[in-house]
Amino acid sequence: MANMPVTPRQKSFSLAQNRARTAWLLLLPTLIVILLVAAYPLYRTLYYSFTNASFLQPGQEHGVGFANYIYLFRDPTWWLSFKNTIIFTVATVILEFILGLIIALVINSNFQGRGLMRAAILVPWAIPTVVSSQMWKWMYNDVFGVVNDLMLRVHLIHAPIAWIGNAHTTLGAIIAVDIWKTTPFVALLLLAGLQTIPSDIYEAAKVDGASVLRQFWQLTLPLLRPAILVTLIFRTLDALRVFDVIYVMTGSNLATISLSVYNQQQLISFAALGYGSAISVMIFLVIGVFTVIYITSLRVRFD
Repeated sequence: MANMPVTPRQKSFSLAQNRARTAWLLLLPTLIVILLVAAYPLYRTLYYSFTNASFLQPGQEHGVGFANYIYLFRDPTWWLSFKNTIIFTVATVILEFILGLIIALVINSNFQGRGLMRAAILVPWAIPTVVSSQMWKWMYNDVFGVVNDLMLRVHLIHAPIAWIGNAHTTLGAIIAVDIWKTTPFVALLLLAGLQTIPSDIYEAAKVDGASVLRQFWQLTLPLLRPAILVTLIFRTLDALRVFDVIYVMTGSNLATISLSVYNQQQLISFAALGYGSAISVMIFLVIGVFTVIYITSLRVRFD
């Protein structure tokens, strides 16, 4: 029987299969390493979350079922830390994305000194978080802080404010620090996406009479969607796990306590391995929910 001719559609399907097979083969070593590094700790964390394990009595834990999770959902400090974390995440991710996109659009254009500006905006991001947090803690000081001094000079305030000592201003002050530090990173990610967009489509749009604003909404944003997804996921994961900037500036202050700070308090300060593990599992689930929401809502296809 003569061989049937291969149609173009069959060739395309076969090529796609080969590409997918090659991609999985290339990813396999990385997946194995991730499995070895992450699977066992995740399993142990999940196991301890159903026990009364304590660092003060190692090896003497016994199962308590869902008691840790029941207590967690009744714990007002957990809900307070959850609220603070959500406020921090929403505020920082939205503002950093808007500012980062503006900066990326500016430094993506052609002008003299563009290279120097690209290097300059990365300075806040390059400073270690612990160093920048301590620096801003001094700057916010109500006695010798430069923030109060400048605002008094321009008559924005009439008396010094204890920015991180006042329950009404401390979370906002920390949000401002995170925006200052992380916006350059967001701009860098978005700039990488902007540079993958061919300039030819903008020239064609100009010929068709499209305004700059219309080019932005109908060309730039749709083509930048994969970079936006990566940026939002990265920043949301970081914001939901925020620890260092809050812990350095305010410690375990209830006005700013985050999920990770509360988790550290239970695990390290109180040595409650079982309850702390339950908190860790819940943080993992919260992050997973946000990631699924992003991927589902943006519906980005990576071909």
